Amino acid sequence: MEHAGLDARLDRISTDGRVLMVPMDHGITLGAVDGLRDIESTIDAVTRGGADAVLTQKGIAPRVHPNKNDAGYLVHLNASTVVGPEANDKRRTGTVKAAIRAGADAVSVHVNVGSDYEPEQVEFLTDVTETASDYGLPTLAMAYARGANLEGDDPEHDPEYLGHAVRLAEECGADLVKTAYSGDADSFESVVGSTRLPVIIAGGSPVGDEATLDAVRGAMDAGAAGVSMGRTIFQHRDPGAMTRAVSAVVHDDAPAADALAESGLGEEAE
Repeated sequence: MEHAGLDARLDRISTDGRVLMVPMDHGITLGAVDGLRDIESTIDAVTRGGADAVLTQKGIAPRVHPNKNDAGYLVHLNASTVVGPEANDKRRTGTVKAAIRAGADAVSVHVNVGSDYEPEQVEFLTDVTETASDYGLPTLAMAYARGANLEGDDPEHDPEYLGHAVRLAEECGADLVKTAYSGDADSFESVVGSTRLPVIIAGGSPVGDEATLDAVRGAMDAGAAGVSMGRTIFQHRDPGAMTRAVSAVVHDDAPAADALAESGLGEEAE
């Protein structure tokens, strides 16, 4: 009985242990950008397309539930804006109890490992995991390697830093973890191997349909549990079709080229 609620809620945000999540909390970060202005239509399209779950800030919950087609729902608990003094300084925007009141199946917290704000964010993540576990509510840690204390040409995609980030999430009590993709399956295997938590990759900035699906395929081949893909899906010309393509890779183990063609996106690109 102890883990029944936690397991039930994890099932609500996944399919057979694999996750296709569409985060749409970007309104607090970027404003009412394309894809989020009429968030109701976007939520309907991506959940019909095969998304297991969507994620927003708590205030958007009334716009989520009527349109999510029985998909799971996560409430994100911290944020910053692109116009504020420091984008890496994620501050609390909600609580576990507020997320429960908003109808969440899980909560999420962003941590920038290597930033000057890491200590407070680690503390907040730990507080959230402890409180959420009292309610059988899963916690997703969005654990990134970002900040002035990291070295190298591209530290945000360095597998050693990413491995540290995902391990930190497990150590703090998270139930699953999202991080950046290192760029290839071989190096990402070491990231996945750094934790026993299910690891899902972030979508990042849109790079084109084919490159996106190649990255998803590589991550899945490396042992990832799925993806959490925001702008690449919700700002796509056809969010439903892009969701179907990603779902084919994540849930059906389709090759990237087949997923692209079967979704109809390959024909549009020609």
